[in-house]
Amino acid sequence: MAFNFISAAEAATIIKHGQNIGLSGFTPAGSPKAVTAELAKLAETEHNNGNPFQVSIFTGASTGDSCDGVLARAKAIRYRAPYTTNSDFRKAVNNGEIAYNDVHLSQMAQELRYGFYGKVDVAIIEACEVTADGKIYLTAAGGIAPTVCKLADKIIVELNSAHSKNLMGMHDVYEPLDPPYRREIPIYKPNDRIGLPYIQVDPRKIIGIVETNMKDEARGFAESDPVTDQIGQHVADFLINEMKRGTIPSSFLPLQSGVGNIANAVLAALGREKSIPAFEMYTEVIQDSVIDLVRAGRVKFGSTCSLSVTNDCLDSIYNDIEFFRDKLVLRPSEISNNPEIVRRLGVIAMNTAIEVDLYGNVNSTHISGTRMMNGIGGSGDFTRNSYISIFSCPSTAKDGKISAIVPMVSHEDHSEHSVKVIITEQGIADLRGKSPKERALSIIENCAHPDYKELLWDYYKLSGAKAQTPHYIKAALGMHAELGKSGDMRNTNWAEHM
Repeated sequence: MAFNFISAAEAATIIKHGQNIGLSGFTPAGSPKAVTAELAKLAETEHNNGNPFQVSIFTGASTGDSCDGVLARAKAIRYRAPYTTNSDFRKAVNNGEIAYNDVHLSQMAQELRYGFYGKVDVAIIEACEVTADGKIYLTAAGGIAPTVCKLADKIIVELNSAHSKNLMGMHDVYEPLDPPYRREIPIYKPNDRIGLPYIQVDPRKIIGIVETNMKDEARGFAESDPVTDQIGQHVADFLINEMKRGTIPSSFLPLQSGVGNIANAVLAALGREKSIPAFEMYTEVIQDSVIDLVRAGRVKFGSTCSLSVTNDCLDSIYNDIEFFRDKLVLRPSEISNNPEIVRRLGVIAMNTAIEVDLYGNVNSTHISGTRMMNGIGGSGDFTRNSYISIFSCPSTAKDGKISAIVPMVSHEDHSEHSVKVIITEQGIADLRGKSPKERALSIIENCAHPDYKELLWDYYKLSGAKAQTPHYIKAALGMHAELGKSGDMRNTNWAEHM
């Protein structure tokens, strides 16, 4: 079949006000860039003419500025799910301009298939190759692309020559059947392949191909510092000790790691510790630090949804693809984050927190309980189902004005029932096998910053410490209230809440 090659501006005119749009990608890796930018221009024109123009967007995870950013600034998004990181999008959400739904990443594709969000009108998919019989070879991420291609009435392909065709064969595209027909997902090792290296679609659904040459809008992360380095070493020390105790097998277990400078510091520490054997990863994103560990032989294999790496790193992978071909695989997000597989493989989950309360509940999405930061991402998928779940964060933020350890989290994403270990630069709180009161003692003593220990102990005493989970409800969010009042949690006076 001969495809219709069109401009990005022409492709944008196919999309109408009120439609539901499905996108490829997972983080800025593999996300559309050209058509969404033109869609933002179209929305601005319509708005200037007094016409409404907004769409609903379903993605694998976050996208780049040429999608979430430009569309948010153009006020072109009515509804969006799931995870995002763009600052302008975040501002629009917190201003009440966008209806944002923070969905667990493993559930996004299946909930679309279940019909929870209505139909998918148009899919915009970035590819490194498309064949006449409808084979779409994705670029640097899997995301929910197979599902939105299946569901969409129309498919627009951004054929991006900035991504090498050497990537063909690195994906493992697999969609499970929906209930009541779903069977086990037959992944028993991180390097098992169970699907196809491409998405097969009816070529008649591909209504246009937009040729582009646009690099991924890769995110950079801050360099490690003494605090993140100490957190990383604490994580490594904890895992080494677990191996010595025999609770982690000597062959080790697959790891999942979130994104950011703390995750990079943790992985660097694990790479340095030769008492930890070369390991595998079953995770949702791979960053530059993992690629370095693959090259060094410290990571034997990486199963992921996204190569969320810098462009220089991605080019180095493309240029050395034969080295990486048996060391990496890219999966759809409902497979990379699938709870069944995470539990079967015994994945050790390592994620970051915004704040942790005395009993091990974790807030990873909201500032002071009301302002969305990024979204839960895949941390819930892995935390609840992991062999051991670890949350790490610096003990303070904003030059010590904010404590990450608080009496009660202002928003709960991960409950005490799922969280096993808390790590800050101050130390390690192992919550396994502990009652709520025992967890509180461990978290205050081992993880709280010295500036806040006495304050937290005073709260704990104020709570009476007699209940199963002691709280003095009037004061439970007192530190957050003080932050809003004076800008510094250290000024909290519990007597004001009596």
